[in-house]
Amino acid sequence: MRFESPIQRRRSRQIMVGNVAVGGDAPISVQTMTNTDTCDVAATVTQIRQVAEVGADIVRISVPTMEAAEAFRQIRAAVDVPLVADIHFDYKIALKVAEYGVDCLRINPGNIGREDRVRAVVDSARDRGIPIRIGVNAGSLEKELQRKYGEPTPDALVESALRHVEILDRLDFHDFKLSVKASDVFMAVAAYRKIAAQIEQPLHLGITEAGGLRGGTVKSAVGLGLLLMEGIGDTIRVSLAADPVEEVKVGYEILKSLRLRSRGINFIACPSCSRQNFDVVGTMNALEARLEDLNVPLDVAVIGCIVNGPGEAREADIGLTGGSPNNLIYVGGAPDHKVTNDVLLDHLEALIRRKAEEKQQAAAEVIARG
Repeated sequence: MRFESPIQRRRSRQIMVGNVAVGGDAPISVQTMTNTDTCDVAATVTQIRQVAEVGADIVRISVPTMEAAEAFRQIRAAVDVPLVADIHFDYKIALKVAEYGVDCLRINPGNIGREDRVRAVVDSARDRGIPIRIGVNAGSLEKELQRKYGEPTPDALVESALRHVEILDRLDFHDFKLSVKASDVFMAVAAYRKIAAQIEQPLHLGITEAGGLRGGTVKSAVGLGLLLMEGIGDTIRVSLAADPVEEVKVGYEILKSLRLRSRGINFIACPSCSRQNFDVVGTMNALEARLEDLNVPLDVAVIGCIVNGPGEAREADIGLTGGSPNNLIYVGGAPDHKVTNDVLLDHLEALIRRKAEEKQQAAAEVIARG
């Protein structure tokens, strides 16, 4: 019911991370990273399944040791979601997880060491169809760049990134994506803008070490939102000191707000005031909790009074406008029926679920017809 996104995305080379396309005209993918001990296979598999259930397209796992690489082999066999192995320095670990079926290697070629080691990793990735992610971070810039610039800057991040890109170019390997992350929004945004104009590969967006759930969500929404509005970005990770499930949820909310992805319910709700004819805040909290399992994209308007209610309800799949003595329900943009406060929540949930089922069936029929 709502308008499509007017954003014109940057044209980028498409790569495949497992069965997920990144770049080109593919939807912007949402990813997260496990925070369990990788060697605890059961805990890591459980967490991967949890984030996949809420929509994670790609999951990254830290693989710091050979013991963790052996654990990765078991994890890979237990889950279907594409997995990225996060590796620093040790090229042998990269070779091992490539053998075990990793879908992407997060390893900076300039940090591996000798040319023969870099070539071994690149050749293995090429032979197995595995892309590489170059991940530059303001907190771990090369020492010579720290001396050159005195402190992390957008130019320092970009110079570091281009050093790694040059190595892959020299080895004729082009299936990579790249990130230039910083915890400072201005630095990260400036770096991404600069690198976006210099390479054709897809960009992995993130404001690194953004903070806790509330602060990190705001910082990520500002930074990623600025870049996504400019068409920059092909895959995102919201970095929160919180449950990775929350990272995925926030990632989708950012994309939904820009009409770049549609998964689950897009709620339009008023902050409530003394005009409200029902408990808007309580209703919204309950609806969000009850309907977390729905993946079908729906616009649902929950407005407490008749001032803005009818206008918002007419633009939604399901709309609720507060009224006295009864509240008015809109379906498909038109007034449909009235409902009292005592049955409001259960009635609205049932209505939304029925609408979601209808939409899902309609989509299935379209696919069946080819």
